[in-house]
Amino acid sequence: MAASAASAGWAQLRQQARSLETQTENLFHTYSQFSSAVNIPPKPSEEERNTEAKIEELLEKRDSTISQLARLFDSETTLTNSGVKQNNLSLLRDKLSSHRRDLNRLRGTLQQARDRANLLTNVQSDIDNFRANNPETAEAEYMLEERNRIDNSHNVADSVLSQAYAVRENFLLQRESLANINRRITMAASKVPGINGLITRISARKRRDGIIMGSFIAFCFLIFFWFS
Repeated sequence: MAASAASAGWAQLRQQARSLETQTENLFHTYSQFSSAVNIPPKPSEEERNTEAKIEELLEKRDSTISQLARLFDSETTLTNSGVKQNNLSLLRDKLSSHRRDLNRLRGTLQQARDRANLLTNVQSDIDNFRANNPETAEAEYMLEERNRIDNSHNVADSVLSQAYAVRENFLLQRESLANINRRITMAASKVPGINGLITRISARKRRDGIIMGSFIAFCFLIFFWFS
């Protein structure tokens, strides 16, 4: 009877520990999103403080539940002899330690993100104040930025023109190469006896074949329109 009661108590406490563990993981997901916010506030928001407090509360509850499990495990022989329950207890302890480390890590990440955001805000504020108190310097900086933008535009235009000239030169080279090939073919044809006549006959045959094919196609169209 005592063994049965001990097993029931163990199962209840273990279920409670697992439920608290799941709640902790859900809150960790919410808590981690604060550090990835686009505009992180200079001080923790109320939601952030509440989430952190809930995580700490859950960790304390889990620690208390695990302590109860450990006492129950040590007091009951039937539980002590169970390797499965001992393994379950070790896993719960390891998970609790891991979540405590995660909480410290997320706190550090949040603080670093907040310090970085505050630093950038302070630097920008100092720059704005300096420009407000020194309008001549601000105007000079503006003119310098405009000059840099104009120079960049000129560089882009020069690059485009250079590419266009390169393409044009390439076309001229190809045209010259084709002209040289044509001259060589013409010279070779003039040196071989009868080659000009052969080329002329081939050209004439192509023209004749083209005329015949065109006439045939025209005849087919006429027949088609006649019977349609």
